[in-house]
Amino acid sequence: MQFQPLQSRSYCHNLLSSHLKVVLMQRFLAAIFFVISFASAAQAQEPSQETRRILVGLHESPPFVIVEGDEISGMAVDLWEYIAAEIGVEYDYKSFDTVAQLIDAVSAKQVDLAVTNLTITEKRASRFDFTQPWFDAGLRIMVNDTPHVGFSGLIEGLRDAGYLKAYGWLALIIVLSTFGMTLFDRKFDKDFPRRWTEGVSESFYSVMSVVTSGKAPKRKNLFGWVGRIWQGLWLVCGIAVMAYVTSSVTSVMTSLSLTGTINNVSDLQGKTVAVSEGSSAEEFAHDSVITSISTHNIKASVNALDKGWVEAIIGDAPVLEYYLYKNPQLDLKIVGPIFQPEKYGFGLPHGSPLRREMTIEVVGAQEDGLIEKLRTEYFGDN
Repeated sequence: MQFQPLQSRSYCHNLLSSHLKVVLMQRFLAAIFFVISFASAAQAQEPSQETRRILVGLHESPPFVIVEGDEISGMAVDLWEYIAAEIGVEYDYKSFDTVAQLIDAVSAKQVDLAVTNLTITEKRASRFDFTQPWFDAGLRIMVNDTPHVGFSGLIEGLRDAGYLKAYGWLALIIVLSTFGMTLFDRKFDKDFPRRWTEGVSESFYSVMSVVTSGKAPKRKNLFGWVGRIWQGLWLVCGIAVMAYVTSSVTSVMTSLSLTGTINNVSDLQGKTVAVSEGSSAEEFAHDSVITSISTHNIKASVNALDKGWVEAIIGDAPVLEYYLYKNPQLDLKIVGPIFQPEKYGFGLPHGSPLRREMTIEVVGAQEDGLIEKLRTEYFGDN
């Protein structure tokens, strides 16, 4: 009984020692866990920072993408840069000459994002992903304000109206008159050139002067009053020929202008139009069996229209309207209502982690009124 206090003290000592070891072990394990967690978080964060810088593909298409020297702006660019700041993404830009090149690049994952007025279509959605749409648009038609009748069109019109055959007979009469006058003057006018080339050219000039101007050339009157009457008859014939040619050409050109007028998409059948390469307008022309030539951009399409290579331009309505607004001095106009309604979105490679983040920001920009503010900035209140 005298040894029990000693045993009790020994027991308590062992118990405290064991408890202390457990506490120390727990703290040690907690410290190890903290170090491992911190290291894992640092390793996980490092690659994440690397993937937050992306390559953005652009196609110049005012007012959505405007390139002026080193300055890049536009409605689509401004919206993207706002989204990039919100989701914490840094970026570099790479420009592409055509929509087709930009589409191929994002489809092949050569760029991480496509920024332009990119129409959402089923065909494109099979090649890459789109964000939530952020702009409603459609296609329209641009034509010359004054109908352009090319030389080939005029010749075809004259042929179809039967005037070319009449012109052929007139040309034959002019040739016969030239040789007849040459023979006449060689016989009766001693001062007339003796060389045939000089004589024929002199007579041809006299005949054409009468035909084109209705004025008689300065010639000797070899037969008195009879010669004057003959010259007067020549003037009447010349005026009649000139009036006939002028009226026939005017009639054909007026007819071509009226029949060739384009007012809406139904008038494009049988016409040649310009479209941007790889655009939804190109797809529409192909599907509608409308003859088209593909250009790099709106400027090239307008050039083709100005030179008479095409009779109209099919393009995105806001792009055509903005171009006309910026170039009021050009003899152009936009006709017909919007057809083929479209929606624009940003394009990303399939499976891009940016799609969800960007879609959320696009929705937020719509709800906050940012997109409407950008629309007003680039298109005005109307």
